[in-house]
Amino acid sequence: MAQARRGGSRARSWTGSRGLPRVSHGSGIYVYDRSGKRYLDASGGPAVFCLGHGHPEVTAAIVQQLERIAHGYRYTFTSDPLEQLREHIARACGARSAGGPAGSAGPARSREPTTELDSMVFVSGGSEAVESALKVALQYHSARGAMSRRRFIARRRSWHGNTLGALAVSDFLDRRAPFEGALVEASFVPQVSMYRPPAGVAPETLGAHGAAELEAEIVRVGPERVAAFIFEPVVGAAGGAVPPPPGYARRLREICSCYGVLLIADEVMCGAGRTGSWRALEQDGVMPDIMAVAKGLAGGYLPLGATIYSRAIAAVLEAADGGPLTGHTFSGHTAACAAGVAVQTIIERDRLLERVRAAGAQFQPALREALTRYEAVGDVRGRGFLIGVELVADRATRAPFPAELTVAETIGQCAFEDGLICYASGGNVDGIAGDTILLAPPYIATDAELEEIIVRFARAVERGLRESANR
Repeated sequence: MAQARRGGSRARSWTGSRGLPRVSHGSGIYVYDRSGKRYLDASGGPAVFCLGHGHPEVTAAIVQQLERIAHGYRYTFTSDPLEQLREHIARACGARSAGGPAGSAGPARSREPTTELDSMVFVSGGSEAVESALKVALQYHSARGAMSRRRFIARRRSWHGNTLGALAVSDFLDRRAPFEGALVEASFVPQVSMYRPPAGVAPETLGAHGAAELEAEIVRVGPERVAAFIFEPVVGAAGGAVPPPPGYARRLREICSCYGVLLIADEVMCGAGRTGSWRALEQDGVMPDIMAVAKGLAGGYLPLGATIYSRAIAAVLEAADGGPLTGHTFSGHTAACAAGVAVQTIIERDRLLERVRAAGAQFQPALREALTRYEAVGDVRGRGFLIGVELVADRATRAPFPAELTVAETIGQCAFEDGLICYASGGNVDGIAGDTILLAPPYIATDAELEEIIVRFARAVERGLRESANR
């Protein structure tokens, strides 16, 4: 896979296709190139293809919608697929009632302010979903007359997207570097990793310690200046499937509520069932004020994302401005929503979240056991079908490999050559050094296919480490 380098770190390049195989078709969890070579998609691309490839029911739903109309522009029409998807998401988020029709702008109509997540704007992907989440937060404070609340706080080693706003709250050095000077100022607090806790912090106090760092930054900046705190409940590409320590998310919720700071959950990668519950934060017993979701929403069949927010926020936006002041020409795209309805209906009908929980509970320890013999494998972690493998130069000290060895990239390339797709990333320790690889198989993966992933991945690790050592 093409890589671009800057400052010794690695970043994925989306601009060049030279040298890449040309995709032909997909079936189930396999992808085929034009030469006929078959690839087992062990990462669902970038944790997108939750139902695999070529699902006939999803394809049929898209075709049927296209035969009627591709898109009813959001300021002119709502649509059955949009309304159906909104109802499904509201129910999946735990809302007791989804309110009235979405209306021309796409948000649900609120009857009374509550904390339930049932108001939303549909967009075309994860970056747009985060961008809209930031805009909803700013608009909310503006509508309340709190124009001083313009600052966002995020975490180190986070990735929230490629639009300028989402990039501004991301801490992915290579991806930010070309745009520095044009990004909105944001504050960053340290990452919170049970594998890499701060010196002197005991595992049982890590959650409280990390939350206290957020509170200290809110106080330092001034609560009256802070709009929201944004974080990934399970850190994806930037950290390698880093789950939160016990109690951390609950304490974040308490702190944000105390200071009037909105809590934004970026569940673009970890949401829509990827971790075994529709909302990743559900497992932590926490409800955010705003949530961004994308990848697994339509499973990669068409571009789709959503910014979901509480009725309490919706009531303020509607009273001041008639609704959220965000969205684009293709927001709420009818055929994309039809794809989302089909994907979510299948996940619910086939009880695939239960499958992810049960199979994930076996897959992660089996993978860990298979990789134990490799001293360079420092940690295997994650939730459900979002699993990260961290590679280290010294297992005892957890020191990372030098960035110039490109260990994760090499292992990923070895896997790809062997017909296994995984998601390699660098810089998870300090933005430059630190190698991780994500495995995020489709929810439909069978036990035999999961076993095949483990065997092939272990083989790639062995070969990749050998090749890196010989450089």
